[in-house]
Amino acid sequence: MLDVVGKSRNIDLLWDLIKEIGHSRLVTDKTYKIAVKTLASAREMKKCVEFFHVMNGFGYGYNLGTLNRVEIDGVEKMMDTLFKTNRFDEAMKLFQSINDLELSTCRLVMNWMCKKGKLGHAQKLFDEMRERGIEPDCTTLGSLIYGFLSKGRIREAYKIAEAIEQPDISIYHGLIKGLLRLKKANEATNVFREMIRRGCEPTMHTYVMLLQGHLGKRGRKGDDPLINFDTIFVGGLVKAGKTLEASKYVERVINRGVEVPRFDYNKFLHYYSNEEGVAMFEVMSKKLREVGLFDLGDIFERYGEKMATREKRRDRSIVT
Repeated sequence: MLDVVGKSRNIDLLWDLIKEIGHSRLVTDKTYKIAVKTLASAREMKKCVEFFHVMNGFGYGYNLGTLNRVEIDGVEKMMDTLFKTNRFDEAMKLFQSINDLELSTCRLVMNWMCKKGKLGHAQKLFDEMRERGIEPDCTTLGSLIYGFLSKGRIREAYKIAEAIEQPDISIYHGLIKGLLRLKKANEATNVFREMIRRGCEPTMHTYVMLLQGHLGKRGRKGDDPLINFDTIFVGGLVKAGKTLEASKYVERVINRGVEVPRFDYNKFLHYYSNEEGVAMFEVMSKKLREVGLFDLGDIFERYGEKMATREKRRDRSIVT
């Protein structure tokens, strides 16, 4: 019966039937599956959260192990939406109603706890994971590392990072992001150097974070066009054939008092991700070092090397 009502998408009738099943002590794994799937697909977020509370009231704990991957994803999406819409308490009530936790659910909650600065909650979750035998992955640990750094607890963050035998990019990003939040751009760049030394390839996000950390979101001004990022950026747009975007950017620069322009490092790196950019970054890194900006010089040099390697691969594929 519940399955038929679920397929009809009659939420009011479904809700009444759920309560009746609960009162009658007839709740099964299938009850959860149908209810979660129907309410999630109907975007009934409030009802979804309430459903778990109602089941708890009838003495039924929520067990993720009884659901398939699709349904687990549905529950996690509900929680993620609640976090994104600043309904932290509701998301946590849903999380706390789950009996058998999975790593993916803990990872999601850990990420949001650390983003929201709730380090105490994050530490408790970490301890609970260990008690339940859930081994944290690098993504979960990366969030925790950022959480410690965002609170200025540098030693504890490094202790976690150094205990990981094979750190992936999540660990390095947690360190870099946290150090940049503490205005420690030089130390963040040292982490960047270490990740390269250990064979972990930076992504575009790595470079954007570091550039924003060193230069701020508006870019850096300088008399020399090689370190005047407005000049470089506009030039890159024009060379890429994006004259309209370049004009709009210049217009915002002129009207700086009305609207302060935000330097778009993604576009800047994207438009120079070619053969011309390889040469430009090489010259630029040398010039930056000449004026004492060694960290920036290393960042741009590495990005240029990455582009050079990519161009060589592209040339080989064209030849074959």
